Amino acid sequence: MGNYPKAFSYYGKALEIRQQSLPSNHPDLASSYNNIGFVHNDMGNYPEALSLHEKVLKIRQQSLPSNHRDLAQSYNNIGLVHENMGIYSKARTFYERAIQIAQQSLSSNHPKLQMLRNNLERVKNK
Repeated sequence: MGNYPKAFSYYGKALEIRQQSLPSNHPDLASSYNNIGFVHNDMGNYPEALSLHEKVLKIRQQSLPSNHRDLAQSYNNIGLVHENMGIYSKARTFYERAIQIAQQSLSSNHPKLQMLRNNLERVKNK
């Protein structure tokens, strides 16, 4: 368990700085939203986490190539929130998409690709 108020404070300050100096679709803004989304997920605030991770995905879709590994990360993160909410069919769909993208951008034996496959296996029969 972490110090969530401190995490929110620091990530919030980083987000404010980035919002003042970067365009609204900049990948660094997505990173700030992503970090805040993880804190919400860890706290069990799944609807807020999902909203933030969906925002991250939208920014990354606008600013990165369609096979960029950060897009795979976004799909994985959304899958994780769905899994935590017990919506396994949606989690499975997002994990599958994450794997499709990761296979285009990572080597076949990359540890992140294996992690994505493990996530998919975990929800396959739920």
